[in-house]
Amino acid sequence: MIVRARRAVVDGVVRPCAVEIQDGVITDLQDYAASQSGEVIDLADDEVLLPGLVDTHVHVNEPGRTEWEGFDSATRAAAAGGVTTLIDMPLNSIPPTIDVDALEQKRSAADGQCHIDVGFWGGAVPASLGELRKLHEAGVFGCKAFLVHSGVDEFPPLSERQLADAMHEVAEFDGLLIVHAEAPALIGECQGREFAEFLTSRPTTAEVAAISQVIDAARASGGRAHIVHLSAADALPMLAAAQADGVRITAETCPHYLTLMADDVPAGATEFKCCPPIRDAANRDALWDGLASGVLGAIVSDHSPAPPELKLLGDFGTAWGGIASLQLGLPIVWTEARRRGVELPDVVRWMSRGPADLVGLPQKGRIAVGADADLVAFAPDDSFTVDPAALHHRHPVSPYAGRRLTGVVRRTWLRGVETGPRPRGRLLVRGGG
Repeated sequence: MIVRARRAVVDGVVRPCAVEIQDGVITDLQDYAASQSGEVIDLADDEVLLPGLVDTHVHVNEPGRTEWEGFDSATRAAAAGGVTTLIDMPLNSIPPTIDVDALEQKRSAADGQCHIDVGFWGGAVPASLGELRKLHEAGVFGCKAFLVHSGVDEFPPLSERQLADAMHEVAEFDGLLIVHAEAPALIGECQGREFAEFLTSRPTTAEVAAISQVIDAARASGGRAHIVHLSAADALPMLAAAQADGVRITAETCPHYLTLMADDVPAGATEFKCCPPIRDAANRDALWDGLASGVLGAIVSDHSPAPPELKLLGDFGTAWGGIASLQLGLPIVWTEARRRGVELPDVVRWMSRGPADLVGLPQKGRIAVGADADLVAFAPDDSFTVDPAALHHRHPVSPYAGRRLTGVVRRTWLRGVETGPRPRGRLLVRGGG
């Protein structure tokens, strides 16, 4: 099979290309006009061929909280949004993925339901310290830790001392520790309908202080650390300095931090609540600068849905904190990137290859010989209005409701076969198997 496009994002540039596929793998990249044999699929003139997106920060919640989200609904939404690989977070499911038995329960729940390829993070909680190697050897892509309450009691945070212990532990087997970095001592109480009060309760200083702890632990241990969902641009200089010093630390941000602004959140609009919170316009601009400089290497969704009765409470103190955007990430980011003059290959790098490289999946997130034929037909000039009821994730709740977005995902191929009603996704393990 050959997929041809007059515009394709290959090796960081847009060029004509014919992608030859055999047994789900890209076997050759040819000139668009080269003579072809076999089945040929031509993209429309207004479409660009992209590698499938890789989203390494998704809360699927199954088993245990499948009424919040499940593998079938989450991966349908992902495929519709051009995401062909996701890595599932270890919390919000019951049991949380903090040991090998829980990992096997997670895999059993996912088996046969996934419309895209799915891998798993493990959990670093106080009870799992000393046992992280077992999760690593069982194939998780790394272990997730919180430094502040996670939102669910079954996934408790690490203390500063335990963070250092976890970093030394993963350094022994060259694993990856990913960290929700907010300092609990700097988190305030919040209740009420005003977003400004919620924002004040989770200041940038809480992120900066916690990220400083992670940098120190990574420096002392020599291990790999990654900051998830960075919202506070004030932390970028210290991250840049640590990276320049050779500390093995990386960071990601999310579509909501790059596009939404605190001043625009209406009173009681708890569909906008996430932790850490959406901040002001200057902070948003600085995050884009962090991507351009390379300090931030990935944009991922942090898709964290909940039922409307937990999410739409109108009180920022009690509503669930999480934004469901798995299906919308590419058009959300592209709409803002285009406004800023950022090119499509940069967006692809941050949403495809960057996350794939973070977790060690060299066969994902790129159009290259030997890579999986995970492809997306994307119409960058088309547009649509977000209707939450039309999205595939379980609950029709979105802070983007009614927003006009530019960029439409028209087709998605997983290993050379267009995604559809039959689940074809595989369960991935660290190392690419």
